[in-house]
Amino acid sequence: MAASDFQQIRDLAYRSFGLDLKPGKEELVSARLQKLVRSGGFQSYQAYCRHVLHDRSGESLMALIDALATNHTSFLREADHFDFLRRRVAPVLARRAGVEVWSAACSTGEEIWTLAFVLRDALPTSRIQLLGTDISRKALASARRATYEAARVQVLPKPWLTSYLDADGNPPLSYTVKASIRAQAVFQRLNLIEPLPWNKQFPVIFCRNVMIYFDRATQQRVIASLAANLEPGGYLFVGHAESFSGIDHRLEYVQPAIYRRPVGRKGGLWNE
Repeated sequence: MAASDFQQIRDLAYRSFGLDLKPGKEELVSARLQKLVRSGGFQSYQAYCRHVLHDRSGESLMALIDALATNHTSFLREADHFDFLRRRVAPVLARRAGVEVWSAACSTGEEIWTLAFVLRDALPTSRIQLLGTDISRKALASARRATYEAARVQVLPKPWLTSYLDADGNPPLSYTVKASIRAQAVFQRLNLIEPLPWNKQFPVIFCRNVMIYFDRATQQRVIASLAANLEPGGYLFVGHAESFSGIDHRLEYVQPAIYRRPVGRKGGLWNE
């Protein structure tokens, strides 16, 4: 891939969805886009980029996003977050009849289903709703299917395997999240650098391991948007590799990778 081709794709990715492709990623980008370029019959990356820019349907841009997006995730990833949710946050949420939690970059679903399992355990009588968003349609399709190879779910506690998932095969080759739990989740494609299509606040937002792909200016905008969608007293969980250093976020630091919106004078249940 020529330097000019990489720069054109880099500019397109940044303008479209905030992805900051650092120099040195040329080989990775080339490998991920080769299939799209070849299957489309394009003679060059320049021709491919022109096609993406002029495709008014947006389908080509969505395919580009799916190709470039990194969807590495796992069940119980950064497990201390879920322990904090169970110990510190769930007892307050238990006072509510209903709880809605947002997984802002849910990828292929392991995070949002882990949230579902933790909340079902901690809040057995509460009405739980989960919102999962991601920029990748391919990842969202996997999250909706909620079927995972047996090896991927072995990190989960054994009671969860029987209570919250259905096994396929004997011995199981894969597991699918039970229909009753899948019914609690809604999935939606979302570009975090664009204005959010709703006006509501959540007590808990998980947005982990996505801001590491943004530059500082984009991080500033995304964090401000997430903070505005936290209810006063609500918690924001980010990835342990993500730093808010140098960003004016106006959130309270709780512990590594956990922040909280200040409660204020009218904190409701959070003040009790």
